[in-house]
Amino acid sequence: MKKYIISSLFLVLAIDVFSQSITLQEAKKKTLENNNTVKNSALQVEEAQALKKEAQANFYPKVSAMAFGMKAIDPLLKINIPGGNLPVYDGNPTHLLTANQFAYMPGIKMDLLNQLAGGSVTVLQPVYAGNRIKTGNQLADVNLDVKKKQEALSKKEILHKTEKEYLRVLSLNEKEKTLTAYEFFLDKLAKEVQTAVKSGVIIKNDLLKVNVKRSELKLKRTQLENGIILSKKQLCQTSGIPYTDGLSLDSVLNQVNPPDFYYISEEEAVRNRLEYQMLEKSVEASKLQIELKKGEARPSVNVGLSGIYLDPLTKNMNGTFNGMAFAGVNIPISNWWEDQHKINQLKAKESMAENDLKENTGLLKLQIDKAWRDLQEASKSISLNEETLAQATENTRVNQESYKNGLSPMSDLLEARAQVSDTEEKLIEAKIKYQEAIAYYQLVTGR
Repeated sequence: MKKYIISSLFLVLAIDVFSQSITLQEAKKKTLENNNTVKNSALQVEEAQALKKEAQANFYPKVSAMAFGMKAIDPLLKINIPGGNLPVYDGNPTHLLTANQFAYMPGIKMDLLNQLAGGSVTVLQPVYAGNRIKTGNQLADVNLDVKKKQEALSKKEILHKTEKEYLRVLSLNEKEKTLTAYEFFLDKLAKEVQTAVKSGVIIKNDLLKVNVKRSELKLKRTQLENGIILSKKQLCQTSGIPYTDGLSLDSVLNQVNPPDFYYISEEEAVRNRLEYQMLEKSVEASKLQIELKKGEARPSVNVGLSGIYLDPLTKNMNGTFNGMAFAGVNIPISNWWEDQHKINQLKAKESMAENDLKENTGLLKLQIDKAWRDLQEASKSISLNEETLAQATENTRVNQESYKNGLSPMSDLLEARAQVSDTEEKLIEAKIKYQEAIAYYQLVTGR
């Protein structure tokens, strides 16, 4: 008894460890946490933020410092004055030309600038740079905004991909349930036919027909199970969830709202689209590029302060400090024609960006309209398949009664039941397609 309890406990623990049930929301959450495409989009936003801070730094003064030292092989300045007797004026004008007193002057020999040390600090503040600093910061803001929208778009697309893969697994799981019910029907029918054959009521050929159909379903089950495993692995690849044989989906095909519940106008949908907003940013960036180039043709004004310290590193000679304030005006003249041609090129690019905005706006509207029509079509497909399934189910019941009464052959009954199974699968596909159509319509309408 004790061994039985321990074995049961181990079995329960093993089931908890190796089985995992996930919901669609959990799969989406894991995708945002683990998907490399999403991670790269976040890194691009960080890069754009760093670029914006770099552009903002241009508003502040530029500070530079320099220190230097030198020692020459030979002095750069040599002074050599020989000594000798120099006449001395005694105050008598008559002795100016014939001096009779002399003073001895020793020779002078000096080696200067054989070593030197110093340093300087300069502060430069741009006062006006042709509006380029402001425009550069605006371009950095546009770039950051675009990267954020690209990140949001990447998240939307990868979440939509996750939902499609999740629904794919769910669809195969539902088809497996349908297959199981079909197998149960054939197994029950085989027992009844086998009993009837033994009793001599019917011929053995009917039993063979049932067994052939059962063999077909075994192959179909193998294909279906392989499809489920591969679909789960694909979902795990996208979401970053570790794959295990016990992985299951905690969802069923529930009833959803009718198409009108999700409808919004094309104009509103286009404005919601991140692609449309990025196209608008492209036009804005083109205008700023023109303004930036125009700034290069305008004068620039800078002011600054500079201080320098020099020390000859010689005995009896002290270092000196000096400073100055300065201002400068730079007026570009010779490049004016070249800049004008460049501006004309940028204006052409601006026009192209505006044309792209108009063209792609029309394409986005077409995409939205098609998604809406596909949504309506998928909804109608569910209704039609439900009607067909009801008719096929009734047809199977009638054929089953007729077969029992000897009024119809086994082939009619098997065909009728096969039609039920096919219709059930089509209904599952229709429901999955409708949920996919809802997700896609919400995606293309910017939700």
